[in-house]
Parts: sequence; C-alpha cells; structure tokens
Amino acid sequence: MKQIIECVPNFSEGRDKAIIKAITDEIEKGGEVKLLDVDPGEATNRTVVTFVGEPRQVMDAAVRAVKKAAELIDMRQHHGAHPRMGATDVLPLIPVSGITLEECAALARELAERIATELRIPTYCYEAAAFTPERKNLAVCRAGEYEALPEKMSTPGKAPDFGDRPFDEKAARTGCTAVGARDFLIAVNFNLNTTSTRRANAIAFDVREKGRPKREGGKLTGKPLKDADGKPIMIPGTLKGTKAIGWYIDEYGIAQVSMNITDMNATPLHAAFDEVSRAAAARGLRVTGTEIVGLVPKRALTDAGKHYLRRQQRSLGIPENEIIKIAVKSMGLDDLKPFDPEEKVIEYMLESGREKDKLVELTCRGFADETASESPAPGGGSISAYMGALAAALGTMVANLSAHKAGWDDRWEEFSDVAVKGRELQERLIALVDEDTEAFNRIMGVFAMPKKTDEEKAARNKALQEATLYATEVPLRTMKAAYETFDVLEAMAAKGNPASVSDAGVGALAARAAVLGAGLNVRINAAGLKDRETADRLLAEADTLAARACSREQEILTAVNKIINKE
Repeated sequence: MKQIIECVPNFSEGRDKAIIKAITDEIEKGGEVKLLDVDPGEATNRTVVTFVGEPRQVMDAAVRAVKKAAELIDMRQHHGAHPRMGATDVLPLIPVSGITLEECAALARELAERIATELRIPTYCYEAAAFTPERKNLAVCRAGEYEALPEKMSTPGKAPDFGDRPFDEKAARTGCTAVGARDFLIAVNFNLNTTSTRRANAIAFDVREKGRPKREGGKLTGKPLKDADGKPIMIPGTLKGTKAIGWYIDEYGIAQVSMNITDMNATPLHAAFDEVSRAAAARGLRVTGTEIVGLVPKRALTDAGKHYLRRQQRSLGIPENEIIKIAVKSMGLDDLKPFDPEEKVIEYMLESGREKDKLVELTCRGFADETASESPAPGGGSISAYMGALAAALGTMVANLSAHKAGWDDRWEEFSDVAVKGRELQERLIALVDEDTEAFNRIMGVFAMPKKTDEEKAARNKALQEATLYATEVPLRTMKAAYETFDVLEAMAAKGNPASVSDAGVGALAARAAVLGAGLNVRINAAGLKDRETADRLLAEADTLAARACSREQEILTAVNKIINKE
C-alpha cells in the first residue's frame, strides 16, 4: 500500500494574502503533493494549511514552506489572538494510509532536525514525536509564546530539541517551530430526530471519553461531586479518544451530536455511529444520519463498510466502491446532502486528475487499442499482469457467488475470506499493469541521458543497470502474485458453487498464462544485467514459478473437468 501522510502547518500570517499565496505556492511546487485546504484567520493572524502526499514529498514541501515563511514573516512584528512562537508555529504530520503513527513520529523528528540544520530555525518536537513525556503537550513547548524565547533558548530543560543556541537575530525573526505527529482527527456530526439541544448534549456526555460530572444522589440536578483536590469527579463515557457536545443547527432544523474522533484506532467511525445510535435509542431518540466535516482517510469508510457487511453476513470480497456505498447507506452519510467519496476521501482527492494517465483506467477496447498501437508499451508484461488480475477476479467471483448460495448461509465467512484474498491479489496485479510500463519507460529514459564525458557515461551505465534490475523485478512480482491466484482458484474449484466451476477453470488458464508471460519478460530483461549472480537468482526463481504454475493449472483443470463431467 502506498504511504500517504497529511501535513497541517500553521503559519503566523492570516491577513496578507500575497504572503499566504507565496507560501502555498512553495508547497505546490512540482505537483508532488496535493493542497487540500487553506484557512486564513484575520483575528488570529494565522493560516492553517492542509496538504497530503507521500512522506518524502510532503517533508520536502514542508521544508520549502517553512523556508518561505521565514523569509516573509517577521515575528518581531506579529500580533494575533492565537498563541504562537514562530513564523511556522506548528507542523504536525498525520498518518493517512500505509503508515503508522510511530513511523510518522520518526519522520517528524527527522523533519525537525532538517528545519533546524538547513534553515537554522530552532524546533521543538511534540505529541507523538516528543523526546520527553512533558513535551507531548504542545502548550509546554510553546509556554510563554514568542516573547519567552530569549529566556528559553539555550536554557537547560527549556531549550528547543534542535537548533539550541542563544536568541540571535535569526531566531528573533523566525521564532521557533514545533514539529509533531498525531493521529488523524475525524470531525463528524450525528443527526438526531429531535430539536432538543439538551437531549443531544445528554447523548454526547454518555459517549464522549470525558463523560459527565458525577452528582449527588446520581441525579442530573444534584450538586457536582469533587475529589480531594477540588476537581470534578467524572463518570467516563463509552468511547475512547472522542470529544463531543450537543447543538442545534438552524440550517437543518435538527439537533446533532458533534464529535471529534481523536483516535480512530480506538474508536473507528462506524463504532462511534453505532454507540451514538445506541445511546440515542436509550433516550427514545434515533440517529437519522451522519455528516462528515472535512475529509477522511479511505479506511474510515472501507472499515465501516466491512463492519456492516459482516453484520449482514455478506462477503467482504467486493469492489471498494461497493464497500464504501454500504458505509454511506449504513451510516446515512447522504442524509442531509449528497455524499461524493471523490470529494470527501483523502486518497481519492490525491489521485484526482492522475487517473487519466493510467492504463487501467482505459476501457477494455481502449486498452486493447493502446496495446495494438505502434508504441512498444504497454507490452507483454502489462498484458500478463492484467491476465493475472482477471484470474484473481474470476476466483473472487466464484467465492462471492458461493457466499450467497442458498443453503450455504453458515459458510458465508469461509467464502468471504477467499474473496478478500482474491480482491487483494487483483489489486496487486492491477497496479502491476501500469508499473510494468513504468519500468519500460525508465529504461527508455536512461537512453536520453548525456554520455559525452567519462563521468556521464558512468552515471548512465549505473542508471541503466538500476533500471534493468527494476524491469526484471517487476514481472517477477507479477509472476508471484499471479501464482498466488491458484490458491483461490483451487479452493473454489474444490469447494465453490458447482454451477461456477468452469469459471475457476478459466481462471486457472489465465493464471498460467500470466505466470509464463511475465516469465518471458524476466528472462529478456535479466539478459541485460551485468551482475550475473543476481540475474541467475532471479531467473531460477522465475523458472521454479513457471514449472509450478503448469502443474497447478493441470490439477485445477482435472478437478474442474471431473465436476463438469459428473453433471
């Protein structure tokens, strides 16, 4: 899975549009990341920017933005309603997909060091990236704000984590930046069939982690109880990592439970919906739908869709868009207005505009015509990957049909597991369709490199070997993924719906063709490798897979023909 992170820097300028644009232009330079939102505040004199992309690209964009902010914002002249200590005040990295919070924390520390070293801007590390427990709290890092920096800089226990030095003119201009890592925050409102803010608040207090104050006699009107330190005694709510209140929305004419999910691993979106629905029902109310504020990671919706499919005892091995549709309908995401995943899911926003360049986005006819054209790519490698994807798709289809077969209801999960495996293989092989063409293009790109000097020749030869190795490894990965489809197809030929057994047989034929076809590409590309030890290793692996594929195909076809002949 591609790693995607979100970055939400806060810049200490919310009034001068030219400065804000200059900073965001640096973020967008090169088109490596996707700028999602720019939110300036005049009273706070602060702009919150949100962008996403792959980790290294996001970090490079962040460094460019911090550099530009340091050039254009003078903290000696800054005034605003929001706490601040630097031209770039805070810079959190947030995991979106394919990456953990711990990995983001490591990246944040690396980014903090880069900013201090390359730009000479002192940095603190906070939240998950903090080096000490105290500095997990941003308020501790920012204590005293910008005005306290002369005393804090180079003072043990108060100095920044990176860039520790006396408060010089450079630091006076830029201030300090806090770089951190935190979980993704989902802002969501649950619609209620009531206009009562008081009842919406009661539900919010039931579920939010903080809960509600404990009162004398257990009565809502009783006097709040306090502990020995004089602090209110709280009755915890049922949902970890959540904050919530109730309010009334004039625009919709209903009350809502407004919630921030600060830890979607502890409380996924669907778990919050189910629990708010339970709490509402206990008070004679009903959740009529859900309103997502801003964007969400794709997994928030796919996890929800799979959750509700399990409750229906339905197969999870269906296309992603169908899983998301189940999530939308189950949680009423389209209750107040149409819900378009292309506009609400971060990964889809990031891919927007890029699909047109992918082979797999072509129609069947378009893909065939592109293959038949005078261009050498796509070629046999991409076709092999696509045949493997079709083999996986056929096995998945048989599994899904079997999960729905009348009288087999108690076996739905068995077939669902097979279908999920088939879908995973299909997605891997679909990705390899374009990656194989990318590998070919890399080799073609090397031939355009200059080769006049000895240094240029050496660089060109090195690049050619690297590109050739990549072009050998990609079809080998296609062979491995296509070979794995035999597990799905064999299981469905033996245990799946007998009426669809011929489809499993066709899948086996396609899988064998995919493995052998990709093997030809491994052989022709490995011939160009000067490292013969590596080449021989890759070739031996390819030969083994090819031989096994032929054997597995025959075993499956034998089983398929036995069932067909019996009928």
